[in-house]
Amino acid sequence: MKLTTEKNGSGLTVHLSGELNTLTAPELSALLDKELGGVQKLTLDFADCDYVSSAGLRVLLATFKQMKVSNGSMELENVGENFKDVLVNTGLDAVFGVF
Repeated sequence: MKLTTEKNGSGLTVHLSGELNTLTAPELSALLDKELGGVQKLTLDFADCDYVSSAGLRVLLATFKQMKVSNGSMELENVGENFKDVLVNTGLDAVFGVF
């Protein structure tokens, strides 16, 4: 997985490329732990992400909770149809802002 970040004031965008799975979820988690200080709006861009496993969903949920505690927001952008189906079927589409 390749992760790139863009900061814009109190906003952070993370571009994910590859698969977010059991092996790569800790990498995303570590990056977010390092970068989220002072961030009020987190955007995760899935345009180049081919697959998201349950381990990836756990990282997304933990990050969502962390952003909520700090009165921030989190959005998922460019979500592919397969991932969108998973979000809808699990009810997580109502939790995350999906665009």
